[in-house]
Amino acid sequence: MRNGEIAAALDELGTLYELDGAVRYRVLAYREAARVIRSHPVSVEELARQGKLTELPGVGDTIEAKVLALVDEGSLPQAEKLKQKFPPTLIEATRIPGLGAKTVRRFYDELGIADLEGLEAAARQGKLSDLKGFGEKAEKNLLAEIERLGDEGPTVRVLLSDALEAAEELAEALRELPEADRVEIAGSARRLAETCKDVDLIATASDPSALAEALQSHPLVAQAGRGGDAAARAVTHTGLAIDLRISPPEAYGNLLQHFTGSAEHNVQLRERALAAGLSVSELGIANLTEEGKRSDDAELFATEEEVYEKLGMAYVEPELREGRGELEAARKGKLPKLVREEDMRGDLHCHTTLSDGHDTIDEMAAAARERGYEYLALTDHSASHGFGNHVTDEMLEARIEEVRAWNKGKRGFRLLAGSEVNILPDGSLDYPDELLAELGWVIASVHTAFRISEKKMTERVITAIENPLVDCIGHLTGRLILRREPYDIDVEAVAEAAARTGTMLEINGNPNRRDLSEHHVRLAVDAGVRIVANTDAHRVRTLGNMRYGIATARRAWLTKRDVANTRGWREFSKLRKRAKR
Repeated sequence: MRNGEIAAALDELGTLYELDGAVRYRVLAYREAARVIRSHPVSVEELARQGKLTELPGVGDTIEAKVLALVDEGSLPQAEKLKQKFPPTLIEATRIPGLGAKTVRRFYDELGIADLEGLEAAARQGKLSDLKGFGEKAEKNLLAEIERLGDEGPTVRVLLSDALEAAEELAEALRELPEADRVEIAGSARRLAETCKDVDLIATASDPSALAEALQSHPLVAQAGRGGDAAARAVTHTGLAIDLRISPPEAYGNLLQHFTGSAEHNVQLRERALAAGLSVSELGIANLTEEGKRSDDAELFATEEEVYEKLGMAYVEPELREGRGELEAARKGKLPKLVREEDMRGDLHCHTTLSDGHDTIDEMAAAARERGYEYLALTDHSASHGFGNHVTDEMLEARIEEVRAWNKGKRGFRLLAGSEVNILPDGSLDYPDELLAELGWVIASVHTAFRISEKKMTERVITAIENPLVDCIGHLTGRLILRREPYDIDVEAVAEAAARTGTMLEINGNPNRRDLSEHHVRLAVDAGVRIVANTDAHRVRTLGNMRYGIATARRAWLTKRDVANTRGWREFSKLRKRAKR
């Protein structure tokens, strides 16, 4: 049984317990175990049979026993018992993003709604908005989510970080084979999109069957299949589909280009080729006959650069291959020189043990220096963060003194005493201005009251932007990819206010957020806003999330100059609002 199937069963049990009114910690325990199991790279069934499943975080003896029962019997007895109390269709309704089991139970108890069809009908008739605490806006959002699901249900996608973890391990394993020549990740993973539905691997090899067999026997793989003499397919224990395609060396560039570009990029490329009397595909570039058919004299290319050159274009970086004007820019020689992770000189959003971080300031500072940074802002949560890990005024004052002492005698690196302050519903901040003025960096974020109107949310954030002590706005739209939609906010109006006041906007590199999105980043830069790419790291390891912040910046066509914290400390420090007061 694949990890994804085990996780789904535990998730379902947690939902059933929640529908039944179980205490919250019990529900959360199953949800957390499901999350850990779903993302674990090796077989959870095997770990359970070896008695090692409890070594995973959040998995105890009870969960291990249930997993063993599940894989032996095919179902969970507790789940089957609870399913007798509720219509099976009720669980389907809980899978609508943003709709929890408690609300679904209310719909069932108060309105008799037991399935998606009934839920959609009730929403269209305006019956849900009559319920206390729901309202017309929530009803409208629910309808939008139902329509998004469509007739085929939700598309199974995973975060880029999860896809890359498996893809990079598999690619590296194949590269180590003596029969392998080149192995590269392609598809949306290579374009560093926010999510992926599968992973493509493109390779050349002296013995294609050796690569196919190595892929299928890898410990990450739960299910294997062949796709022909020069291809192999597999599914990992997490449910991620892997397609391996093996090319002759002389055609490697054609295959890699074709399977890297988005559908829109490749359609536009074919249209441009047709206008020039050529036909382009993974099989090569061929001339068109007078009848408009593809000739048999296809030209093959070992590199992608040669493919684009043959079509009269400069090489297009993978992150730009989305059909957003990159081919015209490539033809005119106007593609940007994209920012790189190596260009970064500082990180301006991280947490330590003072709030909900895992590591100390010494540990975070040492890791930042190892990354070649010149500065790191310590931005622990403020006084009203709302999750029990806030920092009082007195604690922040002590941190300011601690950082001041830490910086004495240090050269080449600077810690900034900062804070991630909460933007309250009226736009005010939860520290007095006198305290904020002592800090070297203030990033303001919304952490509470997400469901206010777009007008009020926009006014809320703009009020914070207009505070001269706020240097930057963090994770502007509040989204969690695949888990929570952005709250309603007029990003264009926010960008205009940020440009006017000199307030920076953040690309949050947490792979669950990547907020601002690439589209909002482009809008902000065009409005004249300075962008910073941060990690929101809560431990040393997640300082590596800069990779995903830069991925978003590159997909937004940003150069090194467009990202403020590619500058050294002396130059960057002058860009802060507080430096201009």
